[in-house]
Amino acid sequence: MEVICGSMFSGKTEELIRRLRRAEMAGQKVEIFKPKIDTRYSDEDVVSHNHNKIPSTAVDSSNEILLLGSNCDVVGIDEAQFFDDGIVEVANQLANGGTRVVIAGLDMDFLGRPFGPMPNLMATAEYVTKVHAICKRTGNLANYSMRISHGKDIVELGETESYEAVSRRVFMDEVLSKNNPESK
Repeated sequence: MEVICGSMFSGKTEELIRRLRRAEMAGQKVEIFKPKIDTRYSDEDVVSHNHNKIPSTAVDSSNEILLLGSNCDVVGIDEAQFFDDGIVEVANQLANGGTRVVIAGLDMDFLGRPFGPMPNLMATAEYVTKVHAICKRTGNLANYSMRISHGKDIVELGETESYEAVSRRVFMDEVLSKNNPESK
């Protein structure tokens, strides 16, 4: 089991697509899954911010992945943070049965907290790759997905109009100023 994690705009999906394409070139049977709620670029394809894409199956729940991916050599899962907690058991069952499972997802939500099932997926994976964006404000590594829109729900689909990848310093400055306006 392999997990690719990081902030928005860090190249998680790009890396997932790269690994899955290599498996296809090796003649392996590959299936890719994504949550049905993720319709930002395509209802069916997994698409990176760089517009690279790979055909996938959109599913409502993690159990569908177990049913549809059980006869594959490699199963790819994008946007794993949006799946129910059962995704951890599904990924482990597939891996225990000999399937290579490659998972991509946000490790933290917009509040900087561990996101959904991602911590448990990272804990049970053999390989964890953390990728980073670049903070446009500081030029440092960006590992936070800071929401710049006004939504309060944990799950809010969006792109650059809603989120910005920022460094720890920028994230902490913004969080502190929002929580304590007199701190400026």
